[in-house]
Amino acid sequence: MNAMLAYYDSITTILQRIRETQFDAIDRAAALFADTIAGDGLVHMFATGHSRVFIEEMFPRYGSFPGFHSIVELSLTYHNQVVGANGQRQALFIEHMEGFAPVILRNFVFSPPDCFLIYSNSGVNEVPVDMALEVKKRGLPLVGVTSYEHSGGTPSRHSSGKKLRDIADIAIDNCVPAGDAVVEVEGFPAPVGPVSTIAMAAITNLIKVGVAEKLAARGIHLPVIASAGKVGAEKSARMFDEAYDEYRRRYVRALGGKA
Repeated sequence: MNAMLAYYDSITTILQRIRETQFDAIDRAAALFADTIAGDGLVHMFATGHSRVFIEEMFPRYGSFPGFHSIVELSLTYHNQVVGANGQRQALFIEHMEGFAPVILRNFVFSPPDCFLIYSNSGVNEVPVDMALEVKKRGLPLVGVTSYEHSGGTPSRHSSGKKLRDIADIAIDNCVPAGDAVVEVEGFPAPVGPVSTIAMAAITNLIKVGVAEKLAARGIHLPVIASAGKVGAEKSARMFDEAYDEYRRRYVRALGGKA
C-alpha cells in the first residue's frame, strides 16, 4: 500500500506542476494547432517507442476530432513482440539511427499552414532529434513535449549535440523526473512506476480541449468521435464516418494528391 500511495502522490505532484508551470506553453501550442486546422492544414505528429501512445490519444481516440495526422513507424513503436522478429532489441537499435527521419518524411508533402508535434520523454535520442531537425529544415513550426529534467541531465545522442527542447519553437516540459519511474520498492534493483504516461496523456488532452475551444470561438465545429453511450448509436455512427471522411480529405493532400 505504501508503494501505491507513493506513486499516487508522485503523479498528483507532477500534474500540479504542469498546471503551475506549463499552461502558457500548452496554450500557445493549442493556438498554433487551431490556426493550422482552421487553415485547412494538418498537425503532423511523430514519436518513437512508448510515446506513440500519445499520438493515438490525440486522434482517433473518443473525444477527438480530425486535423491531426500521425506519422508512426511500426519498426520504432511495436512493442508486443518483446523478443524474436520485430523485437525490442531491433526497435531500440533503429531508434539510434541518424538519417532515418528524412526517409520517413520523403513519403509526405508538407505546406503551410501545416505544423508538427513531436513527443519524446528523453528528448535526446537520434531519431526524434533527427526528425525535429528535418521538420525545421522544411520550415514547419514545431512543438516538442519532453522531460526537461531528463534531457537536461543527459547528453544528446545526436551528432548535432542538440536535443528536442533546443529545436522546438514551443517546448513543453512534462515535469517528469529523470528516469521516469518514481517508486523505490525494497528488494527491487531499480525504481518502478513510470509517470510519463499520465503526464504526457494529460498534456495531450489539455492541448486537444484547448484547440477545440479556440476553433469553436471562430465558429469552426469539426466532427467529434463520440461514444454511442454519450450521443446515441445513430449519431455516434454518423460522427465516426464524418470524422474519418474529414481526416481522409486532409490526409490526401499530405500524400500529394487532391482532396
